[in-house]
Amino acid sequence: MKVKKSKIAVRRAVEIIKNGKILVFPTDTVYGIGCDPYNENAVQKIFKLKNREQDKSLPVLAMSLDSALKIAKFDRNSKKLAEKFWPGNLTLILPITDMKLKKSMNLEKKIAIRVPKNDWLLEVLKKCEYIVGTSANISGQKSFTDPQQCYKNIECDLFIDGGIIDSKGESTIIEIDNEKIIIHREGSLSRKEILELL
Repeated sequence: MKVKKSKIAVRRAVEIIKNGKILVFPTDTVYGIGCDPYNENAVQKIFKLKNREQDKSLPVLAMSLDSALKIAKFDRNSKKLAEKFWPGNLTLILPITDMKLKKSMNLEKKIAIRVPKNDWLLEVLKKCEYIVGTSANISGQKSFTDPQQCYKNIECDLFIDGGIIDSKGESTIIEIDNEKIIIHREGSLSRKEILELL
């Protein structure tokens, strides 16, 4: 089912997430696909729909930095980056502290987290706090900013049409290990912008 982005669609999206179903939604970077990260069956559905290998763990979208602090451990530098770039196009890989989430998402020691800069999606997150949020495409294929193309290429229980996303690209993925900065993917946030802050 496909609906336009609206206040009513926020309620529908929250119901889908809470009922263990799959949602495709607009973010500030590309169209995303997600579910309740505490629902193991729903998480497994995302892996199947994306044809994604199990060893490539899924990222989580959080409502805020405070929400992220409840499920992961931040060091000084990662907190500094989050305070500067969240909500926004930065994904941080951090040590996970929520054991229930670790089990349901089949994680080892770390979790990838982002707070998106999309008002509609943040309204959903106010009700859910966390959702799995990965690009809505088959693994290895291009991410979508056009809802029509995305809708034709990925399955879900509810598709939220937010129009064409004006995006500079996917989020930049960073891990800080013993103060060493590892950039796993340089997206729309540049290496220079990150290093200037630290």
